[in-house]
Amino acid sequence: MQLDRQWIARQIPHQGSMHLLDAVERWDESTITCTATSHRWETLPLRAHGRLGAACGIEYAAQAMAVHGALLCPSTEKGGAAKVGYLISVRDVVLRVSRLDDIDGDLTITAEKLAGQRNLLYRFAVLSQARVLLDGRAALLLDANPSAVVHSPTPLAGIRGEPHA
Repeated sequence: MQLDRQWIARQIPHQGSMHLLDAVERWDESTITCTATSHRWETLPLRAHGRLGAACGIEYAAQAMAVHGALLCPSTEKGGAAKVGYLISVRDVVLRVSRLDDIDGDLTITAEKLAGQRNLLYRFAVLSQARVLLDGRAALLLDANPSAVVHSPTPLAGIRGEPHA
């Protein structure tokens, strides 16, 4: 089974121009590695003022985690309902660049599941040509009552930048 852009589109709710990932390169029970080229799209909705800020890499990581969940949940392959997941927090995020749209190489997104079954904790990184662009941790909640989830924008706690070379 090829885990390409079309396969990913059948697994996660992110569609159209918000579907950021191109392929799953490898995965196992605790880790996933995906690739993406969408950071170079001029029409990417995540852009602001023609730029794609590095913090948008968190969305790339969240989509990789969603794909990992789909791979671990056999019900999605058999036509059952996929578990709904919500990104509830990010911590210890370090932005090592200011933007992603000026990165020439493809993005490599890694996520490692550290703990959990319903409340999940992941460590993630977004890289290009073996250079870490941003990294951090994310908490996800599966199968939450949708009415209990706050849908208003919430500041992302725990994000800090590093001096740029």
